[in-house]
Amino acid sequence: MPGETTKTSRQRVEAADTAPAAPVDVVHMAAVLVSASVVVAALYLGRDVLLPLAVAFLIGFALSPLVTWLGHRGLPRLLNVILVMALVLVVLGGLGVLLTQQARSLSAQLPTYQTTIRGKLSDLREMMQGPGIFDGAIRTVDVVQDEVTTEPAQEIGPPPQKVEVIEPAQSPFKTAIEWLTPAIEPLTTLGIIFVFVFLALLDRRDLRDRLLRLLGGNLHRSTAAIEEAGARISRYLLMQLLVNVSYGIPMALGLWFIGVPGALMWGTLAAVMRFIPYLGPALSAIFPIALAFAVDPSWNMVLMTVALIVFLELVSNNIVEPLLYGTSTGLSALSLIAAATFWTLLWGPVGLILSTPLTVCLLVLGRNLPQMQFLVTLLGSTPALDTPTRIYQRLIADDPEEAVEIATEAIEETSLVDFYDDVGMEVLRHTIADYSRNSTAEFRLRISNGLDDMLEDLREDFPPSPNSAVGPRILCIGGKWELDAVASEMLAHALVHEGMRAEFHGFSATGLRKVAKLELGDVDTIVISYFSDKPAAPARQISRRIRQHWPNVKIVLALWDAPEDMLSKDAHQSLGADALVTTIGEAVARLRRMVKPDEAQAVEAVIAPDNDAERIEILHETGVLDGHAREDLDLLAKRAADVFKVGFAVISAIDGDKEFIIGQSKDLPGARTRDGTDMIVMPRDDAVCNHVVSTGEVMVVDDTERDPRFADHPAVDLWKIRFYAGAPLKTAEGHVLGALCLLDTKPHELTDNETALLETLAGDVVAAITGDEDNEVDVRHPEEETASATVGQKVPN
Repeated sequence: MPGETTKTSRQRVEAADTAPAAPVDVVHMAAVLVSASVVVAALYLGRDVLLPLAVAFLIGFALSPLVTWLGHRGLPRLLNVILVMALVLVVLGGLGVLLTQQARSLSAQLPTYQTTIRGKLSDLREMMQGPGIFDGAIRTVDVVQDEVTTEPAQEIGPPPQKVEVIEPAQSPFKTAIEWLTPAIEPLTTLGIIFVFVFLALLDRRDLRDRLLRLLGGNLHRSTAAIEEAGARISRYLLMQLLVNVSYGIPMALGLWFIGVPGALMWGTLAAVMRFIPYLGPALSAIFPIALAFAVDPSWNMVLMTVALIVFLELVSNNIVEPLLYGTSTGLSALSLIAAATFWTLLWGPVGLILSTPLTVCLLVLGRNLPQMQFLVTLLGSTPALDTPTRIYQRLIADDPEEAVEIATEAIEETSLVDFYDDVGMEVLRHTIADYSRNSTAEFRLRISNGLDDMLEDLREDFPPSPNSAVGPRILCIGGKWELDAVASEMLAHALVHEGMRAEFHGFSATGLRKVAKLELGDVDTIVISYFSDKPAAPARQISRRIRQHWPNVKIVLALWDAPEDMLSKDAHQSLGADALVTTIGEAVARLRRMVKPDEAQAVEAVIAPDNDAERIEILHETGVLDGHAREDLDLLAKRAADVFKVGFAVISAIDGDKEFIIGQSKDLPGARTRDGTDMIVMPRDDAVCNHVVSTGEVMVVDDTERDPRFADHPAVDLWKIRFYAGAPLKTAEGHVLGALCLLDTKPHELTDNETALLETLAGDVVAAITGDEDNEVDVRHPEEETASATVGQKVPN
């Protein structure tokens, strides 16, 4: 829940700041450095063995999905591996034959281009021999160098005699050995790679089990590491193949249109060479440009070839690669370059090709092994500091301009209200945690001035809504000290931005005598902010004093860091207030209900989807409302409740004017159908999954008591719901039949992975309703033959 999350994050920040700095363990650091040196030395010295293994496993990752696909067709695994390996050999052999023919044809034509080459070289030589701006300086330097290095002439004796050493004639056998020796090593390496690939594909399960044993520790964590590494590397290889093909085909067509001989060969070479990071594209571009130089007596073909290559590079680097790669590896740009340099120094050109997959494996180890989490910071694309910490650091550094820039980017990605909730309040919590412990007077002054400048710029960049000029007046004030006032300023800005007539008063309510000085004659609602974990006593006193002077003014207490025991449904009554809020979003929603109820009703109204009539027709076609799938749906609801460890789960379907609970994990109270199906039924306006069906998106409410949309909801009151999470039951055609809902009598939170898993289970529910397995959301990795929806999770990017 928001209040619980706030409290936890504040305690975490305080704990981190109050904990004493751990002394540097010199012995441990030395052991780490020695271990790292030993590992690097082993990688370098064992490259002859490790390189074929690494290449084989990389190829195995690429071919494993095809082997698995054949296995799903009922073929034995040995036959699958043989077929895949044979297919690869046939494709490579056919491509080699085609390219050899093109190379032979091109080699036969090269002598005809000698005249063109000589003519262009002659022209270039004449251009280079012309007078230049540096010719005089170069001649002067040459003369001085000759004068300095010239020695006096000395008498020279007879010239030395030339001695020629004649080697004895070699036998044909020895000559053949000298010719074959250079080819034996690469052929042997290729053979080893082929054998390793075959064994890796055939014994994948055994290798997986052995790797799990080596990782040891938590089996869940080790399994997640293997799955994540496999998913990232497989996706990277697939995307790289698509990128290279999307580059090589236009390259071949463009060269053919320009008239460069061997267009197919150069397009294929360009696609293959792009597997080599950074250097591959440049090397592949040399050959077609050189051939265009030799073929065309003019410069038109060369210029068109260069323009084609530059155009394809721009499109590939700026459009195709960002579109296809996305976050497939999770590596930062700097770590990719550093990894390429490191692995190239260790293993040469092949190390450059393997640098990205190998570094992905290191990143996955860092994600899943606590002792190697530093690798995530060094290699990962995720920012090392979250947005609140970045803004707070810029304020400490007296750089409010960059803080405003970071804040503006965050607001554009979400909204002003979400920014203040997720970022602004966290900045204030950082400030509170450091205020009396780590910060000096100078830093406190920087933060105060920086917050003022940042909020002033944000008010200019995100001005009030035109509707904020009318309506009941809302006054926001701080309850005790400066940061309470800053929180009130954020709230006032969010309110006017959302169309409410709100003002911020720099007044601090500290001291009960100051309350009488407030001018609240035309104020409808006053909001008092407290950044304290013990706000009950001052809040109760201030509320009582305001009631004495202005009994008609509504009082809202904004308790940003209140403890859990103060956040019950009727807690505001014990404090003498009309409402209690804990987040900016909750404050905006509740105040809109209080001062503009008609507007709030319009904003919170649930709008039926555009395809509602068609959706209802499809729901009736499934026949699920006759109760035929009740047993299966009850089991799926129970599975969902067990997996997420919540109190209960329900599966609902919305008809034209009613909501039917077609599956539930336990018996629940409520009105039921009388046609023998014995399903809980309620009006559509009171449907528990109305918002999910309307938006077609997952909805998670950590604490229903903090969400005004659920304040008077009948099902929430009947079932004592404090936590709600609903995933849409969406068919393959996009029709939302209802929702799979997780419910509990106490607040909860869902991670991104758990939200994705909830969508997966919703896909299984749709499959059970429609009988169409295409609606199942498959999150299994290609290399996994067996994984149920209860354990299969999407790999985080």
